[in-house]
Amino acid sequence: MATFASMRLALGAALLAAAAVPAYAQQQQVPAWAVGREGSGMSPTLAPHAPKLTVTPENELPINDLRVPDGFKIEVWAHGAPGARMMAVGDRGTVFVGSRVIGRVYAISDEGGQRRVRIIAQGLKQPNGIAFKDGALTVIAINQVLRWEGIEGKLDNPGQPTDLTSAFNLPPEEHHGWKFAGFGPDGRLYTNVGVPCNVCEFDRDRYAILVSFRPDGSDRRIEARGIRNSVGFDFHPATRELWATNNGRDWAGNDVPEDTLHRVRRSGEDHGFPFCVGDWNDPAVPRRACSEFEQPAAKLGPHVAALGMRFYRGTGFGAEYENQIFIARRGSWNREKKSGYDVVVAKLDGQGRVTGIQPFLTGFLDASGEKFTGRPVDVQQLQDGSLLVADEQLGAIYRISRR
Repeated sequence: MATFASMRLALGAALLAAAAVPAYAQQQQVPAWAVGREGSGMSPTLAPHAPKLTVTPENELPINDLRVPDGFKIEVWAHGAPGARMMAVGDRGTVFVGSRVIGRVYAISDEGGQRRVRIIAQGLKQPNGIAFKDGALTVIAINQVLRWEGIEGKLDNPGQPTDLTSAFNLPPEEHHGWKFAGFGPDGRLYTNVGVPCNVCEFDRDRYAILVSFRPDGSDRRIEARGIRNSVGFDFHPATRELWATNNGRDWAGNDVPEDTLHRVRRSGEDHGFPFCVGDWNDPAVPRRACSEFEQPAAKLGPHVAALGMRFYRGTGFGAEYENQIFIARRGSWNREKKSGYDVVVAKLDGQGRVTGIQPFLTGFLDASGEKFTGRPVDVQQLQDGSLLVADEQLGAIYRISRR
């Protein structure tokens, strides 16, 4: 039989637990993106912009507002792919497109001059990471790694993919858990692992890294540490060095930190997050000397959401664009005056140093900086040397070419 003392202890514990429930529930109701907002001094109305997840008719796309440099033209290449984000091109010219919140993977093919959009997978958890090699499509969602062999020969009936999830053993956290993916010149599959917080201390061998594997998920190798959330990378056509975009943290202010571009010269380099972004010490974590870490190749602007990037490997744009980096800046939400919403070019000299960041595609953001009509998230070169730009907001893909 329970004693009076033990019953009183049990009752006290129950009351304490009950009292803790509302506070815990309130904490759980704060979305991950809002952690850090309280006490930041920034506008409490700032919040991520939700993409449109229904088909936008072609005549409602802002094509007439978009601007490219003299000598270029831009056109609608495909539409009707809500949430379209990262792209990969198949051997037969099929453009595969990943997404986030809508959970789909698309295949877009050119059939008699018209583009056909197919949904080849759906119901996945943020299948943003997408890569193609040797006839196979690899898709990295937050909790799955899937591969479809011979995919271009069976777009109407892709069948069941090979599940490589356990072999890759990627972290399951959703916050900054969406992936970018690509095969390197060494044949390895590269991806990112974002940090599962806004800013915090964490296992620096598991999060805020760029990492590569053999295509079967074996032989994991950390390529770079301290890169908070990279959702875009590519390899220099001549040096084969890995370059990557990076998104800085939120709620530190309108103008800090900046998003950054990183050049990875050796596997395992440390680029500083959470302690430093370039020469900026984050006051939210213990102070360390920023000179300890690799410095960014360039700053890309505060909160611009620099995402997909590719080196231009063609000749059709002219010599001034050869081996230069096109970067899609999806656009800010954690900034009181919007910035980004464009595609820029990082200009490199012969030694691989960034000499400037130049605008290339503009017009998604109105002159007042208060409203936007689209959000470019990725760029992808086609075999003819033209450049595709994926607009997540309206589910469209634009094509830029020389006149």
